[in-house]
Amino acid sequence: MTTRGAPAGTKYGETWVYESIIGALPGVDVSPGLALAIQFAVFEAAILFLAWVYGLWTAAIAGTVAVAVATVGSAEMLRIGRRTREADIPEAYRRLLFGSNVEVVLSVLAYIALVTHLFVYDPQLGGEALVTTLFGPEPPVLVVYLTLLVLWDVCYRIGTGWWASVVALWRSVRFRFDDETRRQLMRADLETLGFGLTQLALVPFVLGQPVLLAAVVGHVLAVSAVTGLAILLLRRQD
Repeated sequence: MTTRGAPAGTKYGETWVYESIIGALPGVDVSPGLALAIQFAVFEAAILFLAWVYGLWTAAIAGTVAVAVATVGSAEMLRIGRRTREADIPEAYRRLLFGSNVEVVLSVLAYIALVTHLFVYDPQLGGEALVTTLFGPEPPVLVVYLTLLVLWDVCYRIGTGWWASVVALWRSVRFRFDDETRRQLMRADLETLGFGLTQLALVPFVLGQPVLLAAVVGHVLAVSAVTGLAILLLRRQD
């Protein structure tokens, strides 16, 4: 069993949880491109099928964008991981980035906050809740299940982006690198920055939700600022 998302010989604890799960599936040996295509196709097919069954085509547009953002996040995780592992980096940085699983903790916190907002805080505001706007007053159970699954996918990638940016800043402050390693690490940081910016695609769907809008935009700005500072500090090592 192998997964080509990580270099051959890479041990668990040196990969994202996402890569470890793929690699742990018995008999699975697919290219990263095929794995990403399968991820997008399976979720998108489920969204379109449920939209057809329940007539929720407006919600299907939002779901498609969310799946696209999650798929881009998967691609960026693989690229960040590959570029980082190819660089000559300190073991402490490698363990902190891949082996601590802090990105999972951050993802869980973000996901719980999102679910609490959608199903508790938002309905208490007095207006029409976002869930009702998208799915009607009696949301179908299967639609809610799929929605929560897609939202977890997005939150996990967002949590990974947070952690990658924070650890990158710590790395740039703590260590000094040669020219080639700096170039490799800056490429990885640019991947983190790029993924943060792609999440702005979610903004049109939360324009009427001040809390969610502030959370999405604030997250993108924070990741951009932290990652940008990490890149700047790397450049100043010249």
